[in-house]
Amino acid sequence: MDSTPPVHPADALPQLLAEADTPAVTATRFLRVTEQAAIASARWLGRGKAKDADQAAVDAMRAQFSSMPITGTVVIGEGEKDEAPELYVG
Repeated sequence: MDSTPPVHPADALPQLLAEADTPAVTATRFLRVTEQAAIASARWLGRGKAKDADQAAVDAMRAQFSSMPITGTVVIGEGEKDEAPELYVG
């Protein structure tokens, strides 16, 4: 009889993401980029520091992208409109 406790699916997600390379896993990785950016910028809500919120989002996105097994250029166009840090048309 196996005495290993069952693994909760949420606990297994990082391992699955590291091992699998399917469209669903890739989509989940990109979802995580957006999610982490939103969480990081939300900490600045109500403080009147939009540029700091944008920077927090950029930092979170960069951290997530750097953990993904991809190469390429991410193009975002908001920087021109809002003078957001490091978010430029490219």
